[in-house]
Amino acid sequence: MAFVELRDVCVDIPVFNSRNRSIKKTVMNLATGGKIGSEANGQNYVRALEDINLEIFPNEKIGLLGHNGAGKSTLLRVLGKIYKPCRGVARIEGSIGSLINISLGIDTEATGRENIFLRAALLGIPMEIVKKEMDSIIEFSQLGEFIDMPVRTYSTGMHMRLAFAVSTMISPQILLMDEWLSVGDQEFQLRAEQRLNKLIERTSILVIASHSRRLLERCCSRVLWLEHGRIVMDGNPSEVCSKYFI
Repeated sequence: MAFVELRDVCVDIPVFNSRNRSIKKTVMNLATGGKIGSEANGQNYVRALEDINLEIFPNEKIGLLGHNGAGKSTLLRVLGKIYKPCRGVARIEGSIGSLINISLGIDTEATGRENIFLRAALLGIPMEIVKKEMDSIIEFSQLGEFIDMPVRTYSTGMHMRLAFAVSTMISPQILLMDEWLSVGDQEFQLRAEQRLNKLIERTSILVIASHSRRLLERCCSRVLWLEHGRIVMDGNPSEVCSKYFI
């Protein structure tokens, strides 16, 4: 069963060469990001998350709201087991799928077809499933004969359509997303949203970071508002959004 429990979780990001940074830049970071601190050895760090306490149960769709630097992406990376808390306990049960960076692992010198196998392998999708789904991936991505051309010959839209088609083959229990994906023209975006909705239906827990009030109120059962690495409000999407979007 999918389940998330975070207790007093803190995440510190080291700031290298920080002694050469100007006071002006330091003050700007204090205004836009997490809290800046210093260890006993003089190493500076930014506290990206502080004292996060959170439980997420099956069938919950969680939205993350907050300004840039509030800690949304860092929290997603903790949930994806990319970042380990420097303090506190993170208990995350269930298979995890991430749509944070859908182009990760794409080799521009390899063909589209070869990249389908490469990206699928990174996602842990068995080869027999990839072979079975190959024709539908090619059809969905609308690449045609370009599927056997190097990805470096693709336009940005073609590249993103290929990455999106492969990335949405997953069937995780916990799905992590950073903003709603926007790929291709309006017609393709509609098809992409339909494909995403099917993926979400197969998912027990969804956590998505977004600046879109419409998306959060339409797709989420609960919204967390983060500021400077802390949760300042956790509740019904309409209630949280009405406080945030003033």
